[in-house]
Amino acid sequence: MNTNKETLRQQNHSRPIPENEEQAGLFNWFLALRLSRLSRLFVVLAVYTVGLVASLWLAYQLRFDFVLPVPERANLVNHGCWIVPLQLVLLLGIGQFTGLLSYFSIPDLRRLIVALTAATGLLCSVWLWTDGQHAPPRSVILADFLLSLLSLSAIRLLFRLVRERYFSRAKWNGREQRVGIVGAGYAGAILARELSVKRNLGLKPVVFFDDNPRKWNTSIHDIPVTGSAECLLDLKKKLKLDKVIIAMPSASGKRIREVVRILQQAKLKFETVPTLDQLATGKVRVSQLRPVEIEDLLGREPVKLETENIRAILAGQVVMVTGAGGSIGSELCRQIAAFQPERVLLVEQSEVQMFLIEQELISLGYDGAIVPLVADILDYPRMNFIFERYQPDVVFHAAAHKHVPMMEMSPCEAIKNNTLGTAQVAELALEYGVKRFVQISTDKAINPTSVMGATKRLAEIFLQSLAASQPGRTKFMAVRFGNVLGSSGSVIPTFNKQIAAGGPVKVTHPDVARYFMTIPEAVGLVLQSAAQGQGGEIFVLDMGKPIKIVDLARQLIELSGLKPDVDIEIQFVGLRPGEKLFEELSHTSEDCVATNHPKIMRFVSRPLALRQVQEQLRQMTQGMDEVAPEDLKLRLQKIVPEYTPFVKPVRLEQTEGLDQPKLEAATSAA
Repeated sequence: MNTNKETLRQQNHSRPIPENEEQAGLFNWFLALRLSRLSRLFVVLAVYTVGLVASLWLAYQLRFDFVLPVPERANLVNHGCWIVPLQLVLLLGIGQFTGLLSYFSIPDLRRLIVALTAATGLLCSVWLWTDGQHAPPRSVILADFLLSLLSLSAIRLLFRLVRERYFSRAKWNGREQRVGIVGAGYAGAILARELSVKRNLGLKPVVFFDDNPRKWNTSIHDIPVTGSAECLLDLKKKLKLDKVIIAMPSASGKRIREVVRILQQAKLKFETVPTLDQLATGKVRVSQLRPVEIEDLLGREPVKLETENIRAILAGQVVMVTGAGGSIGSELCRQIAAFQPERVLLVEQSEVQMFLIEQELISLGYDGAIVPLVADILDYPRMNFIFERYQPDVVFHAAAHKHVPMMEMSPCEAIKNNTLGTAQVAELALEYGVKRFVQISTDKAINPTSVMGATKRLAEIFLQSLAASQPGRTKFMAVRFGNVLGSSGSVIPTFNKQIAAGGPVKVTHPDVARYFMTIPEAVGLVLQSAAQGQGGEIFVLDMGKPIKIVDLARQLIELSGLKPDVDIEIQFVGLRPGEKLFEELSHTSEDCVATNHPKIMRFVSRPLALRQVQEQLRQMTQGMDEVAPEDLKLRLQKIVPEYTPFVKPVRLEQTEGLDQPKLEAATSAA
C-alpha cells in the first residue's frame, strides 16, 4: 500500500491536475510541457535564462547610455557566459526551479532575493580580486542585480496573473451571486481573494463589513469596507446582495449570534468559513464554506494545550483506546495519532463503528500505526490476550453505556459495562504494567440521580481505591466533563431531526440547563489531564457557563430560518427518569486543587480500602441478572450513598406481602 501511495504521489507531483478540466488551447499546450519534472525544469531554465540575459544586456546599455563601445560588446558576451550560469546555479540551489512558474508568493520572492544577492556578492568579490579586469563595472553589477530581480519577479507575476485570470476559472453559465463578507480581517481578505480567483464558484465579493471603525471607508482587494454588519439593514437594497459570508473565525459567540439575527432580519442567506482550529490544521481552506452551526453561536474560546507535555506521554508509546468507535473514543484516536505513538490500539465492540474510524485514520495517513481490535471489555480472555500481546503503555478508557433514560430501564447492563468493565480493564492495566490509565467519566457522576451517573461514580471510586492500593505503579485517574456537541444521541441531533420533521421540538423543562463542550476541546483537555495526573485524581474540565436547553432549541430553530413557537412549536414534556435540572461540579467530600492548566480542576478525596470496595461490588452484583431494576438501584445506592435513585411510585396494592424492612425501603425511595 505504501508503494502504491508513493507511486501516486510521484505521478501527482509530476503531472499537476488543473483546477478546471474544461481548459483548452494555449493552456493545454502549456500543460503538455509539464508532463514530467524534466520538461518543466527546461521550461523554467529557458524562461529564467532569457530574463537574466536581458537584464545583463540592459544593465550594460544603461551604463553606456545605450551607445555600447565595441570592446564592451565583447565584454558583455564574455562576462555573460559565466555570470548568467552562476546566477542559474544559485537559483537552482535555492529551490527556484522546483516550484511552478504560475505560483508566486512572498517566500518565492525571498528566495529570489537571496540567490541574486549571493550572485552579486560573488561578482563584487571577483571585481575586487582582479581589479575589475574579469568582471563588469560596479555600476553594471548593481544595475544587473536590480534588473534581474525585477525581471524574474515580473515574469513570475505575469504567469500567476495569466493563470488566475484565464485558466483557473471555469465557465459560469449562470449569474454570479453578489456576496457580502462580514469580517475584514485576515480570513475575510483571504476569502475575498480566493472567491475573486475561483470564479467557477459563482460568488462575487462586492462589499466588506467589519466592527473596527478604522477599517471603514477603506478597501481590501479593491472591495470597499462600508461599516459594521448593522449597515446591512440599511444597504440591503442598494447593494443587491444574494448571500453574506461570515468570516470571523475568532469572534465571540455573542457577536456571531448578533450578526446571525441581523442577517435573519434582513432575510439574507448566510454561510460561514471553517473554524479557527480547522484552518490551523491546514486541512481545509477558507473558501470551503459551511452553514452556521450551533457551535459557532456558543462561541467557546479555543483551548491552548501544552502539546509538549502531551507528546512526552504519547510519542513512541503503545496507546489503547477502548470504545474507539464512539464520539469521544474516535476523537481520542485522531488526536493521539497526531502525536506519533508507536501504535494505537482501537478496541471497539461494534464492528460498524470500528470500520468507520479505521477508514478515517487510514485516509489521514495513520494506517501504519493503528491496530483495530474488535472486543468486548467484559470478555476477560479476549482483553487479557490484547494486553498480553500488545503491552500498552497508556490506556484511555472511553467504552461505556451513556444514555441516561435507557440505562434507567436496564441498570444491570449499566453496572456491568460502566463499573465492572472499567474495573476489569483497570486490573489488567495494573497487571501488565500500564503507565497511565485514564477513565472518561461524566459530570453526571456528581451526586448522581441516574443509574448511568451512579455507575460511573462507582467506577471512579474503584479506580481511586486501586490507585491507593498500589502506589507508584499504574497512574489511575478519571476525567469528568459535560455534554459534548454533536455526539451520538445528544440533544442537538435530536432537535435537528425534530425541526426537519416540522416539530414540535420537545424540551424536558423550561429551566433545565447543561454544560456543553465541543468534542475536540473535551478530548484535548483529556490528553492534557493525562499528562498532569500522578495517580488517584479526578479531573474536572472547565465547561464554561451552563446553557438552558430551551435557549439551545430556539437558536437551532432560528438557524433553520424558522421562528420558534410560530413555525416550530417548543413543547415541554417533563424531566425523564434520572435527569436533573442542573449538573453539579463536585461532591462535598472532594477538595479542589489547582493544576497547571487554567481549564482543568483537580479533585482529591480519601479513597476507600480496595478490599472493602471489592466486597461491596461482589454483594451488589450477586444474582443481579434476576433482581428487579428498582431493587438493583437500591443496592447501588448502598455503595454510592450520594446517589438518589429514581424509583417508580409505590401503589398500595404493591406493598401487600412485603415485610417491614422492604416496605420502608420502597416507600422511602419512592
